[in-house]
Amino acid sequence: MRLSTLAADLLILTTPLIPGYRVVKVLGIVHGMTARTRGLGGKILGSLQSLLGGEVSAFTDELEKAKDEALTRMKQNAHRLGANGIIGVDFETTEVFQTVVLVSAHGTAVVVEKEA
Repeated sequence: MRLSTLAADLLILTTPLIPGYRVVKVLGIVHGMTARTRGLGGKILGSLQSLLGGEVSAFTDELEKAKDEALTRMKQNAHRLGANGIIGVDFETTEVFQTVVLVSAHGTAVVVEKEA
């Protein structure tokens, strides 16, 4: 189980349940997505790093930014619905046109309350 502390009033988990809480209302699916591409400098740096082997940090950094952006957008959608939690969170990535990476996050927006 991963609990995000990005928003103190919004519990975000990859699991379908939140230990110590009960779901009182399911508000629906929420998502966030972003499409990103590397600039020329990043492409050159990434190409050089890939020649040397190991992690391509230029691309890893860009994917991390994209993941955070998708997560933020998903949280904004959940807040609009009045949620205080998102359960079953998952991330997906795909490459578009060989130059753009699409990162999406989705989950179920819920209202939860602490168990007695």
